[in-house]
Amino acid sequence: MTAEFAVALPAVLLLLALLLAGAATGITQLRLEEAARAGARALARGEDPGAVEGIVRRLAGASATGAVAADGEWFDVTVTDRTGGPLGSAIPWTLTARASTRSESAVALQLPGQSASLPEAAG
Repeated sequence: MTAEFAVALPAVLLLLALLLAGAATGITQLRLEEAARAGARALARGEDPGAVEGIVRRLAGASATGAVAADGEWFDVTVTDRTGGPLGSAIPWTLTARASTRSESAVALQLPGQSASLPEAAG
């Protein structure tokens, strides 16, 4: 009985470790998705990209990186991070979440490096 237990124990521990790594990956992905959605909502309300970066870091964690892009009235927020936990450092999984939204303001947000386009007045 002891020999069978000694043979089966490493397999059970490996299975448990893989289940925990999968759970950590799922939780990280959910955090990234929530951070991307919150960042996109903030951009739609007219927040500046610096404030959006703070929102993304607060929700996704300090190790996450965020990118903001604008295409006319549409904003994209992309958040990436690596899987945490002991197996996350051994397995190079990079998780990504992206959210898009349309600006709620009349004038699209001016992002650095882009030209401003103001709506023309109807006359």
